[in-house]
Amino acid sequence: MPSLCRDCLVRLENGRRCPHCGSPRILSHPELFDLTIAHMDCDAFYASVEKRDNPDLADKPVIIGGGRRGVVSTACYVARIRGVKSAMPMFQALKLCPDAVVIKPRMSVYVDASRAIRAMMDELTPAIEPLSLDEAFLDLTGTERLHGQPPAVMLAGLVKRMKDELGLTGSIGLSHNKFLAKVASDLDKPRGFSVIGKAETGDFLYDKPVRLIWGIGPAAQASLDKVGIRLFSDLLRWEKADLTARFGSMGERLWHLARGQDRRRVSAHEPIKSISNETTFFEDTSSIDILDGHLWRMAEKVADRAKARELAGRVVTLKLKRADHSAITRRITLRDATQMADTVYRTARELFDQVGDQGPYRLLGCGLSHLCPESEADKSGDLLDPGAGKRSEAERATDKIRQKFGDDAIIKGRALR
Repeated sequence: MPSLCRDCLVRLENGRRCPHCGSPRILSHPELFDLTIAHMDCDAFYASVEKRDNPDLADKPVIIGGGRRGVVSTACYVARIRGVKSAMPMFQALKLCPDAVVIKPRMSVYVDASRAIRAMMDELTPAIEPLSLDEAFLDLTGTERLHGQPPAVMLAGLVKRMKDELGLTGSIGLSHNKFLAKVASDLDKPRGFSVIGKAETGDFLYDKPVRLIWGIGPAAQASLDKVGIRLFSDLLRWEKADLTARFGSMGERLWHLARGQDRRRVSAHEPIKSISNETTFFEDTSSIDILDGHLWRMAEKVADRAKARELAGRVVTLKLKRADHSAITRRITLRDATQMADTVYRTARELFDQVGDQGPYRLLGCGLSHLCPESEADKSGDLLDPGAGKRSEAERATDKIRQKFGDDAIIKGRALR
């Protein structure tokens, strides 16, 4: 059985413990050295960065997110054992884990860590498709000749470097297509390395729930439940034409995925279409002060992410959801693309004022789309707002101060609402 020691990267024929370094972390699989499509997912990324930077947090439950009215961005595994999950309302998370240390996100620090991981990936293959700051697909087809090692060895080396050089961990999923690679990366977190080979695909999927498929949320699952589809084996009983007639294009996709088929390529040049941020409130609110404070913080996050990616956007979007779950979306195209928080906030606030008093609201969000390189941003001044230029200069100066002294070095008053 082809095997690999994940600690010293020695290739073995078999065994439960490495004869070279004594490690029990042996990975064995019949197709281990033949598969080339991988998904790397950092383990509780934001929380792991915080624990790395503050060793006192090592054994403590850590939650990254906003105040009591916010939601959980991510939680460390200590908190997850207590039941805390991403996107959970903060009040609920703190009921489950009252001793948690809650930390506001430091996006600039997470972006730096993400770039360092990406640089390590770039040394392995140019075929990298990032999904977010902390996860990406990699296609290592043909790289064995260049590096002299099969993909499995290089991937084990990648996560070893991440741990040794950056103090961060990640989990690997290795398979023969993107769908199965992503499924595999979730099988053994944290610090996992799971393999799904071609020969075992059908048997592996047969009794698994269809919610393994990315994009199958509560609404889609409810639709599938109505016709008795809960497991992959249920999907196998349907003809492709019947699934398509019932569920449209999703039905055809389900037919292929039920058989472990995914022809999507790892696209290294898949463009980012939008940058957005939203929050769901613990209690529905019509308070202008509360909504305005959240809107400013979201505009800052959107702008920070745009700056980190060296992008700007020409369209600002405002999203609201009422207490009855009905949604309101407004967008406007700017004369110049922007990456400035001040511009995103002021534009989103104008859109909010146009909506008028239709609250209370349970969700608020804003974003940038129609993205372009930052070199095309904020070129001409605003003749109707002579102070815009000075505010942009102040924001750039603030960015530099925060980069040097931390995100809390300067905080606007409206951010405290």
